[in-house]
Amino acid sequence: MGPDSFIVEFDKALRTVFAAASTTREVPGRNVTEAVLSSDEKSHAGALMRINHVGEVCAQALYQGQALTCRSADVRHSLEQAAYEETEHLAWTERRIDELGTRKSLLNPLWYLGALSMGMLAGKLGDGWSLGFLAETERQVEAHLDHHLEALPPQDVKSRLIVQQMRLDEIAHAEKAVALGAQALPSVVKTAMRLVSSVMTRTAYYV
Repeated sequence: MGPDSFIVEFDKALRTVFAAASTTREVPGRNVTEAVLSSDEKSHAGALMRINHVGEVCAQALYQGQALTCRSADVRHSLEQAAYEETEHLAWTERRIDELGTRKSLLNPLWYLGALSMGMLAGKLGDGWSLGFLAETERQVEAHLDHHLEALPPQDVKSRLIVQQMRLDEIAHAEKAVALGAQALPSVVKTAMRLVSSVMTRTAYYV
């Protein structure tokens, strides 16, 4: 990687972790009236959206790491396009966190570095394995968002609409990875990914 490329990638990292994200799509639920939530419900919903924001920070890092080490220009382009689409999720969750009166995870720089490392490793294993890792990640995120739809306060329609649209987008990303030639991951790798995700989500709920 040349000096110019390093600067570009470093700038992406700084923007993801520290800058406010932007979106070209309308934020789901933007025109919905804010629900009346108790302080406990607002805190719980805010913590769930913080977890979702962390997931989007990690998604940016994963895509960046995979794009840096993948071998196919077509795959690289697809990864960069998916990362751009995930930036909108970053903006939506960030906005909702602010509306609920809570904060982003204090560990976002660490989450980013860890996910970037995993993405680079996946990319080095070959495009098929890299896409397989991507597809499995999106499937696990889909399951995680399903759980959040059950856990969010029923009257918090604004948060629910954001999560529902994110879920649809993640399904599309997984399907695209499969269409590009994703290889199925071994069961032990899928289990390890779920364990890492569990630790991340439990920690991000509070920190």
